[in-house]
Amino acid sequence: MNKRTTAKDVAEAAGVSRTTVSFVLNNVEGMRISEETRQKVLDTAEALNYHPDATARSMVKGKTFILGFVVRQEPDKAYADLLLPEVMRGISEVAGEHGYHLLFKPVPPEDEKNSLTTLFLERQVDGLIVSGPLSNDQEIVDLMTANAPIILQGRIDYPNIPSVDINNRKAAEKAVNHLIGLGHTRIAMITNASLQYSSSKDRLNGYRRALVNAGLPYDESLVFYGNRTPDSGFHAMKQILDLGIHPTAVFIASDTVALGSLNALYQNFIRVPEDIAVMGFDDIPLSKHLAPPLSTIHIPAHSLGWNAANLLIKWLDNNESPQEDCILDTEIIIRESCGSYKKREENTRI
Repeated sequence: MNKRTTAKDVAEAAGVSRTTVSFVLNNVEGMRISEETRQKVLDTAEALNYHPDATARSMVKGKTFILGFVVRQEPDKAYADLLLPEVMRGISEVAGEHGYHLLFKPVPPEDEKNSLTTLFLERQVDGLIVSGPLSNDQEIVDLMTANAPIILQGRIDYPNIPSVDINNRKAAEKAVNHLIGLGHTRIAMITNASLQYSSSKDRLNGYRRALVNAGLPYDESLVFYGNRTPDSGFHAMKQILDLGIHPTAVFIASDTVALGSLNALYQNFIRVPEDIAVMGFDDIPLSKHLAPPLSTIHIPAHSLGWNAANLLIKWLDNNESPQEDCILDTEIIIRESCGSYKKREENTRI
């Protein structure tokens, strides 16, 4: 039995991406694909006797009035992220004002069956807001090259993709500077995720820059890796304790990860902030209710969602992509966990 020809086969033979093949063969309107490339794909598909699925082809017409909010993570990590509800609230407010609905979906980069491209091909959405893309996310590059309306929350290693984000490096630097200002010289770090994500890489760079600017050595043995969940924070903190490296402070680049880290400290009878100072990042709603309340970097989650949806709807209505990124301010919130609490929370704009 002969192997059935796939879109991947056509893409390889034509020397284009599978996204381009899908858009050409399903006749998706509004995509920026040259006539030369379009004809090359059609000729290659004919030569290989490839025909796209008729069901998918019938669904690519019309407008859905649905915005997709995609988190580039596995579902368990996406649903553990306690910052996302506020982001979604901001998106929903703008969407509702303009007659759009919201589709939320975790889509890991390696999941080909539930891909970003599929959301467009099956006409589930008119445009996407993609949160937490990998730095080398080729599918996003392919979609943008084809003029698919996408707004990032985060960034990738490719220019001219519109983004609504914060300055992660600068915010992390501010957080670590606060710990340094309290006299700490041995400060550990637990990342929010792997360094494949730009936010994680930027927050690590901010940590490193704060140390270097203060004349302190950057020590890789003091850096540990979270993975967006409380469990990952628990295990990272257990590593720190088991290795006996004895930092006097720790910067945890995600409050969700910090929840597990604080539990590990509690189970080992280590007091916060008396024995170790803790600084988080995100200012999730639970942060101020922890014992002790967590010092952290406040991210304007609602505004991230609101601005991303506003830019995307303008793009869909006017058929013009945003020309500049939107970078939002953050604040450092000082509570009890870092040992410098004042009766009123101290807010310093970054």
